[in-house]
Amino acid sequence: MKIGVIADDFTGASDIALTLAEAGMTVHQFIDVPKGEADPDLGAAVIALKSRTASVQEAVDDSLAACAWLRAQGAAQIVFKVCSTFDSTAEGNIGPVLDALSAQLNAGPVMVCPAFPENGRSVYQGHLFVNDMLLSESGMKDHPLTPMRDADLRRVLAAQSQCQVSHVSAQVVQQGADALRAALPPTGHVIVDATQDEDLKILGRAAAGAPLICGGSGIALGLPANFGASARTPHWAAVTGPGVILSGSCSQATRAQVERYKMIAPSVEITAAQAMSGEIRIGNLVNWILDQEVAPLVYSSADPEIVRAAQLQYGQGQAAEAIEGVFRELAGQLAEAGVQRIVVAGGETSGAAVQGLKAYQLEIGPRLAAGVPVLRLLKERPVALALKSGNFGGPDFFAQALQRMEIAQ
Repeated sequence: MKIGVIADDFTGASDIALTLAEAGMTVHQFIDVPKGEADPDLGAAVIALKSRTASVQEAVDDSLAACAWLRAQGAAQIVFKVCSTFDSTAEGNIGPVLDALSAQLNAGPVMVCPAFPENGRSVYQGHLFVNDMLLSESGMKDHPLTPMRDADLRRVLAAQSQCQVSHVSAQVVQQGADALRAALPPTGHVIVDATQDEDLKILGRAAAGAPLICGGSGIALGLPANFGASARTPHWAAVTGPGVILSGSCSQATRAQVERYKMIAPSVEITAAQAMSGEIRIGNLVNWILDQEVAPLVYSSADPEIVRAAQLQYGQGQAAEAIEGVFRELAGQLAEAGVQRIVVAGGETSGAAVQGLKAYQLEIGPRLAAGVPVLRLLKERPVALALKSGNFGGPDFFAQALQRMEIAQ
């Protein structure tokens, strides 16, 4: 194994796994820290944790355990994968985890760059942009769990970290890998500007030999070439059978996708009140899904005002956990009932669904959209999955993903 990735949520894990696979590496996604050894033929392994919204200590402990396993499998370089919108709170968990990994690996300066230009995320003068808006002016300011109201990544990371945080500008990056390496301080964390894919490839070349780097999936664009890999399209064997959409993300993009899919398919909404009261009968919901001729939509995606009202009534964590519990049980029962194509929107919802499916290792297939691969879970019958970050994909992503799962490549 050459590259080991520690991802702080499930959709982010499949996102960077796709980047590595398209760059030519054989890669599997693991759910939590594996107990056994990895296939020796793997070029990269991605461990999906649910550490973005965990307590700081739990996030640190789980990340260190993942790092230890990856290093034991021979990983020469560790990537701490975070969201391209740098989702976190004032306390973490990016800073504390990055500090702990850096200390464990004796890493020296750690380059940090969440840029993902293909999906409109860029870093310039240390500030994170979502398309043409500062992060703090985008829909991320209303995220129900990790609202991002400061676009200055230097300030965000410094508030969470015990290490010095510095910055390398786009002007330096665009002079090449040697200039970038020369600009790095001896220690600490370094926010690196990137506004285009070529900047990330330069960062990748500059990271050759670095034990630790941190960023979104785009940071992996230039890494496989350091180990002799070349671009390819991942193989995919068609998966047919019943399908379903499970959507828990409240992002603007996902809410638009939900409204578009409701125009062509049956749908049912799961509210916080229903989840908290326990009135939802999962068995009845499974039967309703199986009775539909078109793959139906089950969603809890709501406007920020509705989410805030539910948080005030039930508590921020309690409402989210109750809804996740519904999706967790539903995903497991759907797979047992024969559903073979499952599209999930939202990082927390994806984590719940994967846990319900009792998935421990996923094969990476071709891309469905930027940052979203199709995944294969091997059970008695194959199950195709798409784990979509809330902000990813076009308006018709749900229908297109279900259709793409049925096409071999």
